Amino acid sequence: MRLPKITSLYGRIFAIFWFTMFLIVMAVLTLPHLDPRKSRAISPHHYGVMLKIRDRLEDRFADAQSIEPVIKLLEGRPQRQKDKDDRRMSLFLTDLDGNVLTLLERPDFIDRSLRNFVSSINNPEIPRQRLYGKMMFSGPIPIYLAHQDLYLIIANRWNEPPHFLLQLFDHPLRLLLLVMLVSTPFLLWLAWALSQPARRLEKAAKRVSQGVFETDPTLEKGPQEFRQAGASFNQMVEAVNMMISRQQRLLSDISHELRSPLTRLRMAQALASRKQGDSLELERIDLEAQRLEQMIFKLLELSSLQVDSHLIRERQPLSSVFEEMFADSKFEAEQMHKVLELPDIPNRDILCHLQLLMSALENIIRNAIYYSKSTVKVSLTLQANRLLVGVEDDGDGVPEKELESIFRPFYRVSTARDRHSGGTGLGLAISENAIRQHNGSIQAKKSSLGGLLVEVVLPLS
Repeated sequence: MRLPKITSLYGRIFAIFWFTMFLIVMAVLTLPHLDPRKSRAISPHHYGVMLKIRDRLEDRFADAQSIEPVIKLLEGRPQRQKDKDDRRMSLFLTDLDGNVLTLLERPDFIDRSLRNFVSSINNPEIPRQRLYGKMMFSGPIPIYLAHQDLYLIIANRWNEPPHFLLQLFDHPLRLLLLVMLVSTPFLLWLAWALSQPARRLEKAAKRVSQGVFETDPTLEKGPQEFRQAGASFNQMVEAVNMMISRQQRLLSDISHELRSPLTRLRMAQALASRKQGDSLELERIDLEAQRLEQMIFKLLELSSLQVDSHLIRERQPLSSVFEEMFADSKFEAEQMHKVLELPDIPNRDILCHLQLLMSALENIIRNAIYYSKSTVKVSLTLQANRLLVGVEDDGDGVPEKELESIFRPFYRVSTARDRHSGGTGLGLAISENAIRQHNGSIQAKKSSLGGLLVEVVLPLS
């Protein structure tokens, strides 16, 4: 009969807990009964060896008329060695009443042990064995010597079990501690195995928090509760992917659709200028149409970069992100007769959508070059597993109360920094959106050069 497979996490924990407790209780209750110092049955093999010894003694002393020569010979037996085993075998005889037959004085320990063993025999017909110190006494075995019925007791030098094991038998608490110590690695492995699905779910959630929206089939393995949670997590990731993709494509479609009426508007304005000549009203219409066209261009640029950008992430060295950007920015600054100070690029990697991240950082540097008076400074600083990018200029800056607002879409700064720039207010908003997608942060501060300082923090691989 095949047992049903336990798929529930709580079912597994419950079953394994009780199974472990059962093993511990069985060990504590069973092991003391294996104590060789308690009287127990003789193994069939050892009993067969004892019978052979009995038979050899009976054959050897078949003609003995008195028991004294037999006892004298047994007590004077030399140490026996076999296969380099230094165990000493001693043979003792008792009468049917349990009286030990001896001619010589024996050591007190052996004499006391022998007499205690003989007195503990309840049924002479059932031989037993018992450990006393290092001597294992076995018997009795019926034997016929010198025309009388006697019992044979055999004592062997015994080196098992080790002393520390006997100490465990004497102290059940130590035995319990040993069993717990032995079971601890198994329980730790069990806890590790049961926590694996939770770790996989944690890693998947961490990837999503970093902007990597990928399903993980391994989440749907393991205990039933984690399979259900993993399946729900993957469904959530797919739903988020679909929602983001639809939103990005909607933005792209709207931007494309706006270009058609805008183009017709500019054509109509041009035809009106030809027929009626230039006027302030027509110039105003043309200026607003240009601004609207810039906004739509920025929206198209943003949507083209964002489409499926949450799905496309690659590990890139920082040199791939900054080298080309620094070269283009330096050329642009030189054309405007401004100084651009650039740092060395650290040798680290970053998980990113390359084009989107480059566009975001390039917007920030271009913005600083455009609004600076003469100098722009870029810094790259490593902080543990983060990269701090600082871009500051010596321009007019931004009022402190508006520093948090400049990343809002279409926000226009009230100072001269943006009053006559003709900007759309989307550049920094695009950068902020891209940085957030890379699980980074961006903030604006007052620069030590007198202008604006934009700090970007990005997590590194």
